[in-house]
Amino acid sequence: MKTQLLSGIVLLMASTLAHAQQHFSTPEQATDALATAISEQNESAMSNLLGENWRDFLPEEGVDPDAVDRFLRDWKVKHSTVINGDVAHLVVGDSSWQLPIPVIKTASGWQFDIQEAAEEILTREIGRNELAAIEALHAYVDAQQSYYAMNQSYAKKVVSSAGKKDGLYWPAAPGEAPSPLGPAFSPTEPGAGYHGYRFRILPDKNSGFAMVAWPVSYGQTGVMSFVVNQDDKVYQKDLGNDSAQKAQALAQYNPDGSWQPVAP
Repeated sequence: MKTQLLSGIVLLMASTLAHAQQHFSTPEQATDALATAISEQNESAMSNLLGENWRDFLPEEGVDPDAVDRFLRDWKVKHSTVINGDVAHLVVGDSSWQLPIPVIKTASGWQFDIQEAAEEILTREIGRNELAAIEALHAYVDAQQSYYAMNQSYAKKVVSSAGKKDGLYWPAAPGEAPSPLGPAFSPTEPGAGYHGYRFRILPDKNSGFAMVAWPVSYGQTGVMSFVVNQDDKVYQKDLGNDSAQKAQALAQYNPDGSWQPVAP
């Protein structure tokens, strides 16, 4: 019995050591190792540096490949590790973009603390999603104008019926001109949304066109809801935890004073 217990303790210790995060003598060594792991797309090294559950702290759709490319380009341009007491941050590029994951000093050395970065990662993701939603609304306005030029009327739906061109998006045949909107507004997974947002065409009291956008998951994929009409001026409002219900309940485009204009 003692032998079995001892064996169990040894196995537990071995497992703990195998999954322990990597420590470094200096924060610069840690940030250099991370940049190398990212450039090599080394999943094992990433787990050693950030912990086995590091992907749990990323957005649901994962890391944007373009963001990774920008990081690596900025790293080559310029990078430094800014130390403030027992906390350090990696800063890259001419614009001094700061990695949200801090390096902290522990009794064993310097290591990344991705749990400490969770809130900042979420805040940044929400900001990116909201900007993408605003850009999508501007794209919608352009698409409606293009649709009107072809049909002398505005589209009543985003995605066309099968085999028809009665919406702003339809699959284009080879050699055929593309639809006014791209396939991003027609996600392959129903209800997945676009960059954390869902969209719905609204009737406009001036017989034009309008659209509302709201977060797929309030507080996680976005906070603000947005509306736009043919004037191409976006308004925003925090509809709270009931954002989806309130946005879908809007009968027409008619923002009151509680909707604030989004700076162009």
